[in-house]
Amino acid sequence: MNLLKKTQFKCSVSSVQGKDVKQYGKQHMFDSVADTSWNSSEGTPQWIIIRFEEPQTVSKFSFQFQGGFVANPISIHVETEDSKQILEETFYPEDINSSQSFILHQPIKSKEAAKIKFLFPSSTDFFGRIILYEIEIFE
Repeated sequence: MNLLKKTQFKCSVSSVQGKDVKQYGKQHMFDSVADTSWNSSEGTPQWIIIRFEEPQTVSKFSFQFQGGFVANPISIHVETEDSKQILEETFYPEDINSSQSFILHQPIKSKEAAKIKFLFPSSTDFFGRIILYEIEIFE
């Protein structure tokens, strides 16, 4: 089950296109509306940070990007409540519009994941922009 639908969390992002939070803000990654999205500003790196109210188990995540504005690669960093890094992995999504799932090679099996940072060092867009319609994180 998608942790972001059943668990309290806070999210922060590196930037928002034109600082227009109402139209392009982070909330659109979680609203389940097909035509809304988070749009980053130009430049790299970009990032998303999820902080869970209670630590969680994590086995995979999925992103739905807009083709042409895909983060590639994606580096995931998972930390405990006391900021100890317990996972760092890199994934290489395709430059497509469809939702893509990524299974962690070392799933977090005990409820230790308090903070997840997705780091996007580059993008398929020449200007480094990222457009992300949906993010899901699974137990």
